[in-house]
Amino acid sequence: MKTLVEIHALQNFAPSNLNRDDTGAPKDAFFGGRRRARVSSQCLKHSVREYFKGKVKENLFKDDAIAIRTKRLKDELLNLLSKKGRTEIEIGQKIELALKAVKLIVKDDGKTQYLLFLGQKEIKTIAALIDKHWDVIVVKEVSDSGEEKKKKKKGEEADALPVELSKGLEKAFDGGKAVDIALFGRMLADMPEKNQNASCQVAHAISTHAVEREFDFYTAIDDLKPEDTSGADMMGTVEFNSACFYRYAAVDFEKLVENLQNDNELALAGLRTFLEGFVVGEPTGKQNTFAAHNPPDFIVVTVRQNTAPCNLANAFEVPVRVKGEDSLTAISAKKMAEKEKKLTAIYGNGGKSFYLDAIDSGAVMGTKYDSLQTLLDAAIKNVKENHAKQGV
Repeated sequence: MKTLVEIHALQNFAPSNLNRDDTGAPKDAFFGGRRRARVSSQCLKHSVREYFKGKVKENLFKDDAIAIRTKRLKDELLNLLSKKGRTEIEIGQKIELALKAVKLIVKDDGKTQYLLFLGQKEIKTIAALIDKHWDVIVVKEVSDSGEEKKKKKKGEEADALPVELSKGLEKAFDGGKAVDIALFGRMLADMPEKNQNASCQVAHAISTHAVEREFDFYTAIDDLKPEDTSGADMMGTVEFNSACFYRYAAVDFEKLVENLQNDNELALAGLRTFLEGFVVGEPTGKQNTFAAHNPPDFIVVTVRQNTAPCNLANAFEVPVRVKGEDSLTAISAKKMAEKEKKLTAIYGNGGKSFYLDAIDSGAVMGTKYDSLQTLLDAAIKNVKENHAKQGV
């Protein structure tokens, strides 16, 4: 059986530029034939990863429960192996040779060819293997020309590594029980067999209504300018918008447990922190300029069994419009609840929902809670009970 945990949130941001495109403008998209404000899923996932890092500092998770995304794997291994009186050159050569055994090439600048998303336990395991087999990792001295150079380019010297080391290095890439890798997955281009499928899917946030870009014209004055000189010393424009975003994510809990090597407790802690981070974490783009710190007003967590995910964005295919003193967020909440009710009547298996309504919108989506913590307590308890029933 599959336990699917979905979270829906309505979040109305004041004027802001949370997630910029290559021109510095707020990202947007056409949906339902109208331009909508947008925050990319990559941006939202980054906010959640930053929230996880904060929880590590609070000792909710161990340091190695969070992965590292880097091209500087060699530098990290150097730090781990340099404490035993070895020369940096020798360490670097042996690291490069070991990494070639698993098809990871270190370029002349000391960086890998692409960003690697690695659990800290994986990195420590690689360092430990190099240290254990130090004396048998032999770096060949080759000339800068001729046949030996060609062999070096092909990485054939990696064949000289002991079988035990080569196999150990291959086994080291197991995700390291890093919660963020388990949630968001990873791709290793040269080791596709070590890719990890994500247990979580995050949608791009879109506004529930049509949005047009606005511009802020600003000027700055030189504090040391003579008083009898007029005019601005710098001027420019910043694009921004204000929007009520519909946000959605889904987590396959059984896949999360599998990715975390069947550590149920870590999976439950990771799921709860993800849900909390999805609500509390926020994009940081231009926040020093706009300070748009506006938490979600309507949150729904749904736990369902053996069914397909259900993004409710189509509740807003026809953009929400407000009149008079209507609340944009409240109307959005009602439209979302109506859409969910219709889809459940048609397809069934609505599962169990837990919701929080900070604006008293009147929308009903399951059991109402007055705080985020009590909502998460109830949702995680339900996930745990369903998982236990499966006898996994």
